[in-house]
Amino acid sequence: MNDDYSRSPDRVLASEKVVSGRKIFFLDFKENSRGRVLKITEDVNGRRDTIMVPDEALDDFYDALGRILDADDAASAAAEDADR
Repeated sequence: MNDDYSRSPDRVLASEKVVSGRKIFFLDFKENSRGRVLKITEDVNGRRDTIMVPDEALDDFYDALGRILDADDAASAAAEDADR
């Protein structure tokens, strides 16, 4: 991994694990000398992909996820209405 956050020891501030079918998502909020970062790792049968979200982008990330959840709710409601 070639990122600024992996060069100094991390202190884990919070961790969560989400399991969905054959996928496992690890969310690790860490801090090091360069700042805080949310590390999101997807594990599918041992293959891992990771993204790093710096703390200054977390509010925007949170807002974007909220809009996606709202769109999912709207699509689900529309599908239920179509089935009636």
